[in-house]
Amino acid sequence: NSNRAAIAHLQRQHYGRLYPVLLVAIDGSTTRLRYCEPKRILMLPLDSTTLPEAERKARLRRQMRGKPKAKTEEAFESIDLETYKRFWKK
Repeated sequence: NSNRAAIAHLQRQHYGRLYPVLLVAIDGSTTRLRYCEPKRILMLPLDSTTLPEAERKARLRRQMRGKPKAKTEEAFESIDLETYKRFWKK
């Protein structure tokens, strides 16, 4: 009751609010639960050891993209100097 809280400390460990969240399992089934952060959907991670070999390699290829391509620097020959001539007139 309320007198117990006034005399000694509360017996619960967490005082935070729990928010309703939709948990989506790997097979597509959903469950409503209470979570400490306000999110709409939580998805469980996929276990890659249960996937077939071809699908696992395809997932790895999508995750591990190649190195970013180096940008080619613009050469001064492609710039028309006549358009900027008004800036260095005396």
